[in-house]
Amino acid sequence: MKSFTLKLKYKVDGRSYTATATENEHFALKLRRKGHCLSAQITPKTPLQITDFTLQTHYVYNSKSRIFANGYQSWTDSMEYTPQQKMSELSKLTEAYMRNPLIAARLGFNRSGDLTFHKYPRTPGIFYGWSFGYVRDGERVDLFGSLSERSGYTCLTFDSNRSRIYISKELDGKTFDQTSELLSLFTMSGGYDEVFDAYFAEMGTPACRFGKMNGYTTWYNYYGNIESRQVSRDLTNLAELGEPVDCFQIDDGYQAAIGDWLITDTEKFPQGMKAVADDIHARGMKAGLWLAPFAGVKKSVLFQNHPDWFIHGKNGKPYCTGPNWGGFYSLDIYNPGARDYLHHVFDVVLNEWGYDMVKLDFLYGACVLPMHNKTRGEIMCDAMDLLRECCGDKIILGCGVPLMPAFGKVDYCRIGADICLNWVQRKNVPREDVSTPHAICNSIFRRCLDGRAWRNDPDVFLLRDDNIQMDFDQRKLLAKINSTFGSLLFISDNVGDYTPAQKEALHEAFRAKKINILSAELISDTVMRTEFEEDGQKITLQFDIHNGRLVN
Repeated sequence: MKSFTLKLKYKVDGRSYTATATENEHFALKLRRKGHCLSAQITPKTPLQITDFTLQTHYVYNSKSRIFANGYQSWTDSMEYTPQQKMSELSKLTEAYMRNPLIAARLGFNRSGDLTFHKYPRTPGIFYGWSFGYVRDGERVDLFGSLSERSGYTCLTFDSNRSRIYISKELDGKTFDQTSELLSLFTMSGGYDEVFDAYFAEMGTPACRFGKMNGYTTWYNYYGNIESRQVSRDLTNLAELGEPVDCFQIDDGYQAAIGDWLITDTEKFPQGMKAVADDIHARGMKAGLWLAPFAGVKKSVLFQNHPDWFIHGKNGKPYCTGPNWGGFYSLDIYNPGARDYLHHVFDVVLNEWGYDMVKLDFLYGACVLPMHNKTRGEIMCDAMDLLRECCGDKIILGCGVPLMPAFGKVDYCRIGADICLNWVQRKNVPREDVSTPHAICNSIFRRCLDGRAWRNDPDVFLLRDDNIQMDFDQRKLLAKINSTFGSLLFISDNVGDYTPAQKEALHEAFRAKKINILSAELISDTVMRTEFEEDGQKITLQFDIHNGRLVN
């Protein structure tokens, strides 16, 4: 891994060039290695657009190698692969449908992930991920991690067929006309915790401000059909349960429309959202509120009054950034009016209404399109800076966000897909689709982020009997995985209906435990084996990720 081969494709005045040397008439490139860090800095001699910047190195894989490819954002499936496996992908027909420009323009189907700017490798033995990844051989880990995505997203491609690793940058939309850092990469070999401790120390990520937290969210029982009556009932039942519940979060459904966060649906919440926060506080819990701060739908007052605040495509029309709610649009974070609006929203929610935590969702929408001579990665980094500026020292739970720009900017972060009310492995769906198996794999294989980048949110576990399609053993297994590998343990049940067995299962999940993860590995295509110490006792948990059944 000491020597790298350069490939640089770029344009000058519309003409395409390819270079393998570090200097020519158009640029000078400096590659520097110091300790565990490799950097690349370019000095243009004329303005240029980089279409491909890739460093290639030789790497020897073996049959025992396990390759971790980190997905693009919170919901994207992320797991370890054997060198012979193939990454999940859409069928060519489905991918063509989602890439159809008319469909994409109307519904934004292909914009929550990386489908708009990266192609699936349809060959076994090739795996790609974003920002960081590793190859593991037993207890030895070779880690490759970007130290900053502010120049653009870093793509790591592991090719076991050709014995190579490719490190490339996603630099669409930017013209380079001055000295700029293209890449800052950390590489290290060692034990799992050893390399990740060193990686985050090199980044200087701030220490996590909070520890594990137990809580409740309205989403997975009522979804958007919430009202004050349900909230009051569940809040009362939780307070009377006797379990430590730190936070009660109101999710989507309280607002008049997506984007109109300060216009409360008064039929659902006639007393307003400050009264809800006051009621939560009276029960001794932190008050949490869900927002998709960059999002707005066409019917919203925000969009109707200020369409110019939203991201526009090259055709001058508002650019649909995702399919939810019939298609939504995202604010241009560089628009002064949009920035002022966001500051005002958070000032009201956090200071006037009194909420202690905000769950900020669908954040990827801010960077779906390069603009203002900035790459997607640069935009997402700026967006996370803006959100932390707006929220001050209040608690942020991030969700639907490209991960690395959120390192150290949020206190808790979703690291997997939404769970389903069933336990089914769906096929031929986007990698960001709701999926209990994907959520569990991400909880296990992104455990390196917990306590380093933030506290991990593995999504909820559910113990109730109604409005659920998992049996009780599956529900208890999900609770065990979340409480072992996660730090934000949320339920979404009316605990007033719990049986004694369900109360005991909740107590077991919520009780404070000292956990030390020893190992986690897929020992077949479907069977996950994990070993950990819980309060000093060694436990082996082995289960089928596709059906939620324990395996001997």
